[in-house]
Amino acid sequence: MNGTRRRRSHLAAAAAVGSLALVLTACSGGDDEGGGGDATSDVDCTAFEQYGDLEGKSISVYTSIVDPESVQQTDSYKPFEECTGATIEYEGSREFEAQLPVRLQAGNPPDIAYIPQPGFLASIVADYPEVVVAAPQPVIDNANEYYTEGWVNYGTVDGTLYATPLGANVKSFVWYSPGAFEENGYEIPTTWDDLMALTDQIVADHPDAKPWCAGIESGDATGWPATDFLEDVLLRTAGPDVYDQWVTHEIPFNDPQVLDALQTVGGILKNDEYVNGGLGDVQSIATAPWNEAGNGIPDGTCFLHRAANFYQANWDPSLKVAEDGDVYAFYLPGTSADDKPLLGGGEFVTAFADRPEVAAFQAYLSSPEWANAKAAATGQGWLSANSGLDPELLQSPIDKLSFDLLTDDSYTFRFDGSDQMPGAVGADAFWKQMTAWIGEDQSDEATLDNIEKAWPAS
Repeated sequence: MNGTRRRRSHLAAAAAVGSLALVLTACSGGDDEGGGGDATSDVDCTAFEQYGDLEGKSISVYTSIVDPESVQQTDSYKPFEECTGATIEYEGSREFEAQLPVRLQAGNPPDIAYIPQPGFLASIVADYPEVVVAAPQPVIDNANEYYTEGWVNYGTVDGTLYATPLGANVKSFVWYSPGAFEENGYEIPTTWDDLMALTDQIVADHPDAKPWCAGIESGDATGWPATDFLEDVLLRTAGPDVYDQWVTHEIPFNDPQVLDALQTVGGILKNDEYVNGGLGDVQSIATAPWNEAGNGIPDGTCFLHRAANFYQANWDPSLKVAEDGDVYAFYLPGTSADDKPLLGGGEFVTAFADRPEVAAFQAYLSSPEWANAKAAATGQGWLSANSGLDPELLQSPIDKLSFDLLTDDSYTFRFDGSDQMPGAVGADAFWKQMTAWIGEDQSDEATLDNIEKAWPAS
């Protein structure tokens, strides 16, 4: 993707960050007196002059991000509103993915939407080409400067950039108890073989516990954690090129290399000696809520739980999440210490109006100024792939580790595969068949064959 790279003054941006953090604290009532004063006039608006005077203008935002996370979102818009005079009209909905196409079809699009899947973005561009707006030049410039080529490509459809990342997450983590590891003399594994050797050692050392705990129940989305597990393993057993071919259906869903990866996953999730710590047998994985499945780690009934950085929000608030804390996570290792695939996800800012104020807000959301304002407004569980993000603003050790991995060129990042596939596959058949694979002990072959049959005819 081309586009002139615009170099912002990082000195000016850094100066703005300090005042933004102050403003966000004041606006959220963070002082000792309960937040009686309005300190928004303290914002250093130098970095916002490029957006112009937008007094009286409003921009509507539609997203799946709802309370309480929506408060952090709207807090991060306050510097833009204060410095430009614009008003952001925010609407979060749990029915976002179903309702956005309805609104587009009815001619009632939002100005901006946060689309959580590249596959969904591609379908929106294909189905509503007259409504979705290509990214303006300032957004292109920010994308080229602050994001890796891979992240830019996820927001690109048929060679045109439509969307830039909002937040990001890292899924290639295994949660554990640092105290339990120290007590038992266990070391963090650096290869897949080391991980499996550790698993077997736990079996030998702890007959009353299990190495792994897992859960994939998630309401209408039951099964998605199992799809993540398969994607993470496929990146390790077959490599990123095969992974890309699988995601785009250049090879069938039931390709032998995918079957090999599923069998590797089954070596853990369908092994009675390895699962399901404190929750039951293998079949219990299908009914165990994904956000509660890791509780066996602090309880001592399991030692390992594969889950993303955002899983930290599900631990009991009394637990310290840190390398020297009650729970923490290590990188899910590759086949060797030099093999470093990284699975993750995120949302993408997409515009459906080409008014100047909409373009300005879209540019702000792709900038370091917004990433830093959002980090300052968020306690934990959020990060960005924007290289201009000041990592010192990240308040959680696991968020800092995630940012380090996302911005480390030695890791090969790939976006969640199911999020890139057609909805009938990634958000339907894949989820359901992986659930049957565990809950009904459906065979590896039947599981992959059934998902392959669901792929839409080209």
